[in-house]
Amino acid sequence: MSPRFLQIHTLTAYPAALLNRDDAGFAKRITFGGVPRTRISSQCLKRHWRTYDGEGSLKQLEAPESIRSRLTFERFVLQPLLEEGVNADLARAVIQKLMVAVLGESAKARREREAADADTAELRTGQVTVLGRPEVEFLLGEARELCAVAAGPQQVNAAFDARYGRDGKLNLKTIGLAAGLDAALFGRMVTSDALARGDAAVHVAHAFTVHQGAFEDDYFSAVDDLLQGEDEELGSGHIGTTELTSGLYYGYLVVDVPLLVSNLEGVERSNWQEADRTLAGRVVESLVHLVATVSPGAKLGSTAPYAYAHMVAIEAGNAQPRTLANAFLTPVRERPDLVANTYDALARYVQETDLMYGVRTERRLSAVAAGDLGDAIGAGAPMPLAELAAWARDLVQQEVAWTS
Repeated sequence: MSPRFLQIHTLTAYPAALLNRDDAGFAKRITFGGVPRTRISSQCLKRHWRTYDGEGSLKQLEAPESIRSRLTFERFVLQPLLEEGVNADLARAVIQKLMVAVLGESAKARREREAADADTAELRTGQVTVLGRPEVEFLLGEARELCAVAAGPQQVNAAFDARYGRDGKLNLKTIGLAAGLDAALFGRMVTSDALARGDAAVHVAHAFTVHQGAFEDDYFSAVDDLLQGEDEELGSGHIGTTELTSGLYYGYLVVDVPLLVSNLEGVERSNWQEADRTLAGRVVESLVHLVATVSPGAKLGSTAPYAYAHMVAIEAGNAQPRTLANAFLTPVRERPDLVANTYDALARYVQETDLMYGVRTERRLSAVAAGDLGDAIGAGAPMPLAELAAWARDLVQQEVAWTS
């Protein structure tokens, strides 16, 4: 039997960086324990994990990807049809019909569509949609069939009704991993009957500094090389300021293993134990590497905000997950040793909650300068990150014993 939940906790330090900005260009903040902390949003973290293309990335799993865009129908349905020589007006009329059938249409959008010229009709969606590669390939194939049957734009409705019936029902829910890996992990919200709604199997918290936030305005200037020295000019072409922060961040995410297997394999959640869990295990292994080694960050060229985690701890269990963020409800003292003080606060909180609720998870740890942290939280001796990731993978695939 595999555990129902895997909880991943991280501690990562960043110096002089602007990891995640708000609408005014300042570092995102959150007040916790009565003091402001620097924050990294879960959306920011997930995007960097999703789009990373290096070693250990989700892309290397060779699972169908999701496409997040307003341009999906233009780029991956219309363009291939035009390249195949399909009449542009016919192709647009067919794609508009498919878009309405798949995504639905408001009354306002319908009026705008009916008023538009065929060659300028808008095929971009009103908001970013999440569609899987299998869904897009299916829609491209259906568009080809309709274009082959309809003699022109005026015959599209009749061709559509003949193929799908008067109710125009398309069912994309039966396609394997239809919404793609992205949606299987992080979910998607849909209002269409044709698409399968996906609940997120990976729950990601906003990361925050374990201590009071440290903020500094960085004054900078850009020198004009050709202007410098002329007519007593100092050569400044631009002067500005930007906010920089530094800190040790606590990160937390939860993998709902039954839902992950269900999303990936297309089985009912209640039947997850009987399903093939090979891909789910590889996804979890990849996630462990991503959360430890892939950094978010704006201003890459001027701050190089790249760091690996000081600590990655994993808990496996069946009880409802719980964050360890409250270990830092009282801000950690930064002297004499911020990391050591953070480890102490973490160990103390884990021991106290274990005393109150009992030990409800099995734990493993990978950390820098861990000292006795592993024994203090019941995780044993620290192990290399690759072994930690493999342990989590094998738990999901039921290749190692789970004793809790």
